[in-house]
Amino acid sequence: MQTQTILVPVAGEAEQEAARGLILEYLRWIAATALTHYQLTFDIDAMVRSDIEDRAKFYPPYGRFYLVRHGDAHVGVGCLKRLSPEVGELQRMYVQPGARGIGAGRLLLKQLVDDARALGHRSLRLESLKALATAHALYRSAGFVETDPYADNSMRAYQAPEDLDTFRASTVFMELQL
Repeated sequence: MQTQTILVPVAGEAEQEAARGLILEYLRWIAATALTHYQLTFDIDAMVRSDIEDRAKFYPPYGRFYLVRHGDAHVGVGCLKRLSPEVGELQRMYVQPGARGIGAGRLLLKQLVDDARALGHRSLRLESLKALATAHALYRSAGFVETDPYADNSMRAYQAPEDLDTFRASTVFMELQL
């Protein structure tokens, strides 16, 4: 029997705790990558706190927040944030290294794109460190194309203002027209 991979909306306390752990794991990995490749730092604790506690960020009615469950384990997370009524943003797309290759990232991406369409967004944006080429390949396969940096990107709140130019230079900004 093949192990099933499903998406679970983050709604209750148990899902929030699982999401907190995965987002923390993801952000620690991203922080290490950003520091090693670009000498960038950011406030991980503030990001996790905002992701879990800010009900207007990723939760319905305007956002979406999912865990990826493979068998009995939560192995991934992904979120949709509303930037405006017409524009959404993908955030915190992460699948644990041991679960990569099972289609979890593609399942999550498809759901979030479908959700963005259902919410009436006309475009969907994302930002990703240049070092994450495998993720960019997944996004391109779904129709995302590179675009100019957008002013309302998520990192502005978590970095020193003097580091924003370095952040923009180290980041791929992508967009999908819906």
